[in-house]
This record gives sequence, C-alpha cells and structure tokens, in this order.
Amino acid sequence: MKAIVYESYGSADQLELKEVAKPEIKANEVLIRVKAVSLNASDMEMLTANPSYVRMWGLFKPKFNILGSDIAGIVEAIGKDVKSLQIGDEVFGDAFEKWGGLAEFVSLPEEILLKKPAFLSFEEAAAIPQSAVVALQAIRYKRSIKEGEHILINGAGGGAGSFAIQLAKFMGAEITAVDNSSKLEMMRDLGAGHVIDYKREDFTKKGILYDRIIDFVAHTSIWQHKSALKENGIYALVGGSIGNLLKTLFGGFLIGLSSKKKMGIVAHKQNLEDIGEIVNLIKVGKIKVIIDRCFEMDRSKEAFEYLIGGKAKGKVVIKV
Repeated sequence: MKAIVYESYGSADQLELKEVAKPEIKANEVLIRVKAVSLNASDMEMLTANPSYVRMWGLFKPKFNILGSDIAGIVEAIGKDVKSLQIGDEVFGDAFEKWGGLAEFVSLPEEILLKKPAFLSFEEAAAIPQSAVVALQAIRYKRSIKEGEHILINGAGGGAGSFAIQLAKFMGAEITAVDNSSKLEMMRDLGAGHVIDYKREDFTKKGILYDRIIDFVAHTSIWQHKSALKENGIYALVGGSIGNLLKTLFGGFLIGLSSKKKMGIVAHKQNLEDIGEIVNLIKVGKIKVIIDRCFEMDRSKEAFEYLIGGKAKGKVVIKV
C-alpha cells in the first residue's frame, strides 16, 4: 500500500510517499481503507519534535513512522473479537495513540471508532475528532461556560479554534477571537463579536478582563494572562512548549493559592461521547465543520507546509 512515511524529525521535507506493507489486524481491530485524514497540531509536533516532549515517543527518531490520527474510511476487514462493526461500514475516529492514518490502510481498535453518519462527508468526519474534542474540553475546563460570559480564544482561526468559537457562541458567550489578519473575517462569521490581529495588538494590555481565556498558541506569559482574567476567571492552556507547560503548571498553582483565578493545562483526552456530542450539534445545525483546503495524498508535504505556516483557516484535510 502507499503511505506517507518519515524516518527522522524535521520539516515537511522529511515526508515521502512510499510503498509499505499493509497492516495486519489484531483480534479487536478492524482494517480501514482510509478515505480522508485531517491534520492537527499534534501531527506537526510529531514531525518536528517541537515541543521536545514529543521525543518521549522516540528519543532520536520517531517511533511512529506514519502520521495521521484523525481518520475516516471504510471497514475492509475485521478481527475475530470485533462485535459492533462490519465490513463495509463507514467509520471515523481519533487514532492519537497509534497513528498511521496517512496511508491507504490502517488497523485500529474497534473501541476508538464511530460509525460515520450519512450527513457527513469523509472529509468532514476526519476533521472532527481531535480538534473538536480539544475545543470542547477547553470550553468545559474547570466548569462549563455560563451565558453572557466574555471568552477570549487565542489562536481562534485554526482547527480547534474554529470549533471553540462556535461552541462558545452556542453556549451564549461573548467572544473575542485572536489570530492573524487573514483570519479575522472568518472568525467574525463563526460568531466572534470582537477580533484581534495579534501582530497589531496585545490583548493582555487592552485593559479588558475575561471570564475565560482559551490559549491554543501559548506564546504569552501566564502572568500576562493572569492580568487579563476576572477574579474568578479561568485560563486554559492547550499544548505548547515544555517551558510554557511547566510555567503554567507551577505558576497556575501559585496563582490559585493567592487568588480565585484558575489556571491550568487541558490535556487532550480521546472521548467517543464528546465526539458524539459534536456530531449531534452539527446534525442540528448549531455548529459546522470548517475545512480550509483539501490536498491529495501525493501533496502531503504541501499540506503540512500550509499548516505549519499558520495559514489554515480551520482544518486541513488530506484525501487518500
């Protein structure tokens, strides 16, 4: 089968289209003919080994040679213990702990997969699992958003950010969205009442206080974020360098001791219930999947370069 393979950490230039062996399936797994894969920040991190904690999965070279965790496709074969899926079923899911989606076939455990609803294309289904779940978990960090609260989303124009804007809007929040100038119009269209070009303004210096800050970028000090939070405010960091994670972990603890502000890290947790909730909201028209561009498999390098360059408005999808 064809797959996008990389043997060492680095840039998108490390990615090569190669012929590799089709994966075998275990008793609890299904073999999926992949139709679409969406790219996430985690794909970039695993490719570049930045942040450096990625090397826990391979100190000097990557443990997983085929990236792609958010997949959608058709069941080609099933293991002997598989009960809920059949050959021919259209499925999607988050293979974050196994990877391998950027290939014509991938073998995945039955329990991490959902049947794809007919109203979603393969591309839309692949764009949902990790980004939407991270956004939902950040929205609910410590407590759910209350109607009328003012929420700031930093890095709101990307995959997870585009879901976060819509979810916060659905919950009745007033939203300030921060990203580069090319994404401001899209963020307004998704429901942001206020937009900020981070290259022109520093939201932590505007004198506005927020009930919650969701940070998908992690370029600003936790102490600056503290000054932009209301007394009972919440700061949720999603990803970032080891330095920023440690500063948030320990700094947030100290801030919590001296104030009512809660500052911490949202770790992505695979969750079929959360994915199902997102799908239901899409079905009833409360939110939608934002796909910026779809690339064919042989243009995977270009897809990664586009995402790494910060150009994507919403999700980037690779069609297999």
